[in-house]
Amino acid sequence: MVTIRTKRVYEPYEPSDGYRVLVDRLWPRGLTKERVHYDQWAKFLAPSNAVRKAFGHNAQNWDAFVAAYTAELDANPKAHAFAGQLAQGAHPTVTLLYAAHDPKLNQAVVLQRWLVEHMGGAPGATMPKAA
Repeated sequence: MVTIRTKRVYEPYEPSDGYRVLVDRLWPRGLTKERVHYDQWAKFLAPSNAVRKAFGHNAQNWDAFVAAYTAELDANPKAHAFAGQLAQGAHPTVTLLYAAHDPKLNQAVVLQRWLVEHMGGAPGATMPKAA
């Protein structure tokens, strides 16, 4: 069983985070690599600059962002390979780290759903229930 979480990179590290993957294309402002405490910086999972800029963290652009980013993930062989690796279960908990301010409207939320759907039928692949 693999649980995929999302967490703002500025929040403190917790051992329960498991395998921590930074999913931003740009390094988070004001943070050192030591402070982020990440296991992998997966720039290849981040939305392209064009898609990111078109979204502009504007809620009105959310649906278009989700569609464009999902299309990028669908066409990205590295994203499919990453989902396959997660499905192998080496990391029971994976936390996707993002820098955006909004915990509901950011690329990690879209990626989390996409990964769960594309983990090759891994038994028990889940997202934590919303509080």
